Amino acid sequence: MAKIEIYSTQVCPYCVRAKMLFDRKGVSYTEIRVDLDAEARQLMEERSGRRSVPQIFIDDQHIGGCDDLYALESEHKLDTLLK
Repeated sequence: MAKIEIYSTQVCPYCVRAKMLFDRKGVSYTEIRVDLDAEARQLMEERSGRRSVPQIFIDDQHIGGCDDLYALESEHKLDTLLK
């Protein structure tokens, strides 16, 4: 199974939507709360080149944010990455 990391904050609705999609698919993920950890936020920015949340990585490949994740799902490419 793929290693999934989601950089998020507690109040981000896009983070909630991204996690809901993974929950519906029955896959586990590691949530990294950048609102609680300044070092994690800095690492997220270095890895992704972005400051917004969520930032999603699957097997260390940067997927992007929630819209990018749902675009992969609508193109039927997400399940391939999750295997």
